[in-house]
Amino acid sequence: MSAGVGRTTPGWLGAIPAVWLAVLFLIPFAIMLSVSVAQRVPGGFFEPGFELASYARLFTAFFGRILLTSVLIAGGAALICVALAFPFTVILAGMRRRAQTLVLVMLLAVLSLSEVIIGFSLSTLLSRTAGVGNLFAALGLTETSQAYTPGLFALMAGLCYLGFPYAVLVLYPPVSRLDPELGEAARSMGASPLRGFLTVTVPVLRAPILGALILVFVFTLGAYLLPQLLGRPRHWTLSVHITDQAIFQSNLPLAAAMAVVLLLVALAMVGLALLLGRQREAGA
Repeated sequence: MSAGVGRTTPGWLGAIPAVWLAVLFLIPFAIMLSVSVAQRVPGGFFEPGFELASYARLFTAFFGRILLTSVLIAGGAALICVALAFPFTVILAGMRRRAQTLVLVMLLAVLSLSEVIIGFSLSTLLSRTAGVGNLFAALGLTETSQAYTPGLFALMAGLCYLGFPYAVLVLYPPVSRLDPELGEAARSMGASPLRGFLTVTVPVLRAPILGALILVFVFTLGAYLLPQLLGRPRHWTLSVHITDQAIFQSNLPLAAAMAVVLLLVALAMVGLALLLGRQREAGA
């Protein structure tokens, strides 16, 4: 019998993730929470204390519009990304292994691009002078060249460009393991390819689809640079306003309170995904 058989894992190894969680999340969150209830000093930053004035300012129509805008933009980007990524991943899983590897490498290459490069590239591509507006005018689709940035279309295009690879990478493992005989069985029962896809393939992969939606939603919810480069001020997300309060308004307590709300919304979405996943497992 080899020397490694029967050995148990040291108990201290289980403490390593807990320590990293405390260092990288709990401690920064505690600091942010303490700043959010501190007292703002005119002309300065803040003094330690406990007051809920910053949180009281969050219960206004202005902040409600900001939060609603952030949630709607992130939710729309998540829906578009998953709606495009799911059929793309199904097609990808049906390709040869070499072609799959090439496409996955290209997706990983997209993830290596910074948000700055993507934002300025799309702003140039959608501009009036050097963008696709000239092509549309040359083809006769529009009378004159038009600028498509800044605007909601440009912002959604940028967010979907960022979120699409994540959705594909989340969906690819379960889709690649899907039994191809399911579709064949649906067609043998008289279902069209589209109906078999919607009534068989999609329900089987509900959990991965939900996971992709949550991942893209949380990822785009914290978008900071693209809303400024591609959107208008009314499209600015909560992250942009947090930076504005912290740097330009010198109101760190309010910025910290807004960041706490943003974090709680993201955690609530993750918790909802876990709850739905457990309910499906219990129902199965």
